[in-house]
Amino acid sequence: MKFLITGGAGFIGSHIAEKLVERGDIVTVIDNLNTGKEKNLESIKEKINFIKGSILDVKLLEEITGDIDGVFHQAALASVQESFSKADEYREVNVKGTENILKLAKKYGFKIVQASSSSIYGNPISLPMKEDAPKNPINPYAQTKVDQEKVSIEYAKTGVEVICLRYFNVFGKRQSKEYAGVIKLFLERIQQKEPPKINGDGLQTRDFVYVEDVVNANLMSMESDIKHEFFNVGTGSNNSILDIANFVINASGLPLKPIHGPELPGDVRGTKADIILIQNKLGWKPKTFLEDWLTKTVRNMNLSAKHFGN
Repeated sequence: MKFLITGGAGFIGSHIAEKLVERGDIVTVIDNLNTGKEKNLESIKEKINFIKGSILDVKLLEEITGDIDGVFHQAALASVQESFSKADEYREVNVKGTENILKLAKKYGFKIVQASSSSIYGNPISLPMKEDAPKNPINPYAQTKVDQEKVSIEYAKTGVEVICLRYFNVFGKRQSKEYAGVIKLFLERIQQKEPPKINGDGLQTRDFVYVEDVVNANLMSMESDIKHEFFNVGTGSNNSILDIANFVINASGLPLKPIHGPELPGDVRGTKADIILIQNKLGWKPKTFLEDWLTKTVRNMNLSAKHFGN
């Protein structure tokens, strides 16, 4: 099969690329390297077609989508804090860029599996969050994801096959500051024998899902007969930020205590995915959980930093 990955040099996109190459698919990656890094693709660089470019370049997209079987659409601007000062740019990339791909899917007939976000729910009325829960975005980034989904619905009505995956907090090797950034920052500080720094009181809760499980959700969505759906991609469990900080400290054996800074604007208080729908329709379920991964990572920290590398 022949696939295009937008944002394929990023955290999640590069893992999707590796998995597709591993199973023998023909892979093209497009990434403007704004946040993505070519070194994320180092292990497969000779086996893929890498294009430095933007999803806002319609002519370029048309040139590379005419004969593909599907697009894994991961490209996005994804920093909640930055979105407050760059709201127009975020809308242009996340909404307009997505529509560019949807238009080509309508023209050429390929399927799209695209990244959405649990941030669309905002501060939910209750947990866990089901896919039909009210959308209440509390920052510009989340609003672009709501609008991106709206555009996808309109194209689905015309026959475009598009599945939207609402990622919760994704963690794993090569994670960036936008995805489960607190995990990356905690580990970096522990490696330097410094205490984890928490924004706010630390009682915020998050549903952390492993990147390889997210990759499997993408592949299973692409291979399914489902033409249009929205799926939560999480674990159905959550941890407080304070508990994670203490867990990392305890695993390290260092005599440290977390320190606290100001709460970040646009930060939701709690997330927890209801994953019944994706389990029932795709047969997907998470296989790796945060505490197990953290334990192994901290134990190996003195051997190599690449377990959570930049």
